[in-house]
Amino acid sequence: MSDTSATANQALASCLRSVRAVVLDTDGVIIESAGAHATAWKSAFDACLAAAGADRTFDQVDDYRRYVDGRSRQDGAAAFLDACGLSLPLGDPDDGPGTETVLAVAARKEQLFNTWLQDHSVPAWPGSVRLLHTLCRAHVPRAAVSASRHATDLLSSAGVLDLLLTVVDGTEARRLGLPGKPDPALFLEAARRLGVPARDSAVIEDAPAGVEAGRRGGFGLVIGVDRSPERTGAALLHRSGADVVVTDPGELLTGEEE
Repeated sequence: MSDTSATANQALASCLRSVRAVVLDTDGVIIESAGAHATAWKSAFDACLAAAGADRTFDQVDDYRRYVDGRSRQDGAAAFLDACGLSLPLGDPDDGPGTETVLAVAARKEQLFNTWLQDHSVPAWPGSVRLLHTLCRAHVPRAAVSASRHATDLLSSAGVLDLLLTVVDGTEARRLGLPGKPDPALFLEAARRLGVPARDSAVIEDAPAGVEAGRRGGFGLVIGVDRSPERTGAALLHRSGADVVVTDPGELLTGEEE
């Protein structure tokens, strides 16, 4: 059964019926790219930690969720390295991949992720696709945000870009000078483009930094997505400001239209 026909008799859950627009995070909410990002970060961070003689490695679940997920590459690299007690210089935007500066570590991550993309495609989460189709049928404006400059291309290759009215990705954030999460600027720009005030819009996010951004932005509903084993991330999402936490956006649909 296609995603379109699967949603023919589904409707939005009650928590979404009072909002006039929905802004979704991209990585980990709409598309299955978070794992690939985490793997690239692990290789980049572990090389840096080893070079510094640190007695730890990067945890692809906990450390990724706490320090990196949802943030720009520079902010994510700086947050994790600071948590490890490594005071690396910021470096120069032209720094090549390496371990001696924050931007060199970020460049190494980008290099690894780009190499991975050459041989892999990134699918969309089926539950998120069903939700987007239902939002379309209900004429609810939809946007995606991401700190990644790859987001728009990945959404297109996953076949879901046409289900969105606008995307505020890392390229747009850089062009507009928007700070990254947990600052709410990305979400507020998406809501502005949809023409709906934040107080009448919902944010759907899997990263604590993104959930915090939605709360700080004054969004009327902030929904956390916890895809971690045994829902180990739910408590952190609630502490960051989530009103509701689900394991998949497909849970935001009812069985049949009322």
